[in-house]
Order: sequence, then structure tokens, then C-alpha cells
Amino acid sequence: MEKGIILYQSKYGATEKYAQWLRDALGFDMVQTKAADVKTVLAYDTILLGGGVYASGIAGISFLKKHIGKLAGKKIAVFCVGASPYDQDAVDQMVQRHFAGQLQGIPLFYCRGAWNEEKMSFSHRTLCKMLQKAVSKQDPATYEPWQAALMSAIGQSRDWTDRAYLEPLIAYVQERAL
Repeated sequence: MEKGIILYQSKYGATEKYAQWLRDALGFDMVQTKAADVKTVLAYDTILLGGGVYASGIAGISFLKKHIGKLAGKKIAVFCVGASPYDQDAVDQMVQRHFAGQLQGIPLFYCRGAWNEEKMSFSHRTLCKMLQKAVSKQDPATYEPWQAALMSAIGQSRDWTDRAYLEPLIAYVQERAL
């Protein structure tokens, strides 16, 4: 049986929830990216990295970028967690931004997360308020999916996490198991 590890970086808890669900479904070990040691990670056949999406950046992706040369031959996939509904164009943009060069070909899976302004850091809350103010000047009929989600979440607490978002990733891992 293959040995796998889930590396994750979670600021507000949604990515950690998905990592735990993956651990339960696949039986993989799980460790926070900031505590991961590449020498330990090398002992695994499959590496899943999960991180929240912040300004189209993926938290924790720097671990892969830094160590990809050492991880040659490993089965690697990334899942990212964001508050916006799934949007293929946005996912394609993240792939273009993060998965060039040595990371090219690593699959990216998207899971919808949560929104809770009370849990947000001051800087995240401030940036979101500024973004909401800018978006509010547009005609709602022209909103992109992420803009509509942003505007509908004002002053609310929402949890869109769902194990169903992990089904494509789990299928991907199981199809490639020896």
C-alpha cells in the first residue's frame, strides 16, 4: 500500500478541516506545512499539499517551490481552499501563476471554504472591506462569481466546506495508487 502525507497551511480552519477529511478518507499522515521537514516528506510516495487562497496566492505552495527538485518521482497534487464558488477561469489563472517550470503538470483541486469576518486578522478584514467597497460601485449584474460571493457575505458568517469538494482529488489519488 502507498504511503501518503497531507501537508496543509490553514489560517482560519477550513483547509485543516479538508486535510482531516482527506486523512480520514485516504489514511494518509497529516502535518502543517510550516512544521514539515523535506527529509521526512521524502519517505512518502504521495504528497498532497493544501492551502488557503489569499489574493490568488496559495498558502504553503512555497514548500513545493523550494523542494520540488528533491521530490522528483513523487505523486504530488495540490488542493486550495477559498471563499469564492468554483470558477474554472480563476483556477486556470492560479495554475498559470503557480504551476510553471518544475511545478508544471501538478494538478490543482479547488474546495470552497468559509467566511467569518470575526475570525479574520485585522489586515484581512480591512482588505476585504476595501475590496467590498470597490466592488459595490459596479453593477451587480456584471459581478464575477467571486465578486458576487464577496458581496453576499458582508457581515455574515458562512461555512461552505463540504466533503464532496474532495471527491475529484480522492479519485485522482486512488486512480494512481499502486
